[in-house]
Amino acid sequence: MWAPMRGRRASAWNCRPRRICSWPWAWMPAEGRVTELALVILDCDGVILESVDAKTRAFAQLYRPHGPDIERLAVEHHLRHGGVSRYEKFRYISRQYLGRELPADEEVRLGERFAGLCLEEVLASPLVPGALAFIQAARQRVPVYVASGAPHEELAHILQTRGLAGLFTGIFGSPPGKAELVRRILAQEGVLPRAAVLIGDSGTDEAAAVETGVRFWGRGEFPGRECSPDLTGAMVLLDRMCGVAQ
Repeated sequence: MWAPMRGRRASAWNCRPRRICSWPWAWMPAEGRVTELALVILDCDGVILESVDAKTRAFAQLYRPHGPDIERLAVEHHLRHGGVSRYEKFRYISRQYLGRELPADEEVRLGERFAGLCLEEVLASPLVPGALAFIQAARQRVPVYVASGAPHEELAHILQTRGLAGLFTGIFGSPPGKAELVRRILAQEGVLPRAAVLIGDSGTDEAAAVETGVRFWGRGEFPGRECSPDLTGAMVLLDRMCGVAQ
């Protein structure tokens, strides 16, 4: 069995014209010019919604018939790779732990069963503390996007059902992977990487920020990084650097 742990196809949704804000949250690129923040990108599970544990329980249930060792390995892999498509995880677990390649039809069935196990719970998940206030404040100043490892249609459905979709300039789900999603958002907005921030809760999010050159802010523990246990920390940062009253 597993113990719950906190972790930390691409198209746009409800697009609005881009706005750039002269925030005091600026940093100095190598050539010495101050770059204003022009774009915010958020992960969903664990950053907007407290849905990480719901998906972890679903992974455990999927692999429980294979015995406790496989269940544990599957859950550990899932938790180590937050922000990665579930289908990539299914293929890896089958190949590495079950010793066989995963047929395409079985992959589809696993995805359907996974969604059936956790979708209602995800839809009922509370918001991460501070997330709504941060999103509402940030969207008044710059475009705010969601980039998630969840399948795009499912991600859009969840945010639409929760009444959150209209808060975002765009919603991007998998495929492709997180770094490519970030690149597509940067290209759509015409923003340089150093003028964007990715807010995430996993090593996958942090790695995507490093790969694409955007700034990273972490929900959870990220030694050496700007981070906070929840999004109230991001709100404090926003207040301090943008003069937004709570």
